[in-house]
Amino acid sequence: KAFVFCFSLTSVVLPDSLTQVGDAVFGGCSSLTSVVLPDSLTQLGEHAFGECTSLTSVVLPDSLTQVGDGAFYKCSSLTSVVFPNSLTQVGYAAFQDCTSLTSVVLPDSLTQVGNVAFYRCTSLTSVVLPDSLIQIERAAFGKCSSLTSVVLPESLTELGVHAFAECTSLRSVVLPDSAVLGDEVFDECDALLQKAALAGFASVE
Repeated sequence: KAFVFCFSLTSVVLPDSLTQVGDAVFGGCSSLTSVVLPDSLTQLGEHAFGECTSLTSVVLPDSLTQVGDGAFYKCSSLTSVVFPNSLTQVGYAAFQDCTSLTSVVLPDSLTQVGNVAFYRCTSLTSVVLPDSLIQIERAAFGKCSSLTSVVLPESLTELGVHAFAECTSLRSVVLPDSAVLGDEVFDECDALLQKAALAGFASVE
């Protein structure tokens, strides 16, 4: 919480020697628009940049393996995230309520998308999921109301409860043979349900 609620802070350049950004270090810095993360960074703590509502883009360094829980929670101006090839996990609520985020390309190293990781990213229209992905947890992409299609990789073994629930624009889904689906994965996906009904299917739950 070193800089928590520094409301007038607009930019941050972190040094090359830095290995860790702790929990809520820049939480609530609502004027922060720019941050440069060093290549030495290995850990990004919980809510590290949570509620930085003016932050527009971020490039995650190649040294990073995990995005911490709520790291960019409610960064409502965030439009662009570049994910490193080293990344294996996107944590709980890491990008929840990033309502300006339009597209996500997750790296080939990724194995897990955590609970509500991209929940209520209402401008998200495109998601690219890697062949390395094993698990999408509960409501990870729930209420992504602009998402129109998704291709789930063959590597996927678990698709959590409500993983894509209330994705009301979702019309196309490619499911792998290997995945175990949780309850109501596509609950209230109105466009998908309508398409299924027109095709003669009773339900896609």
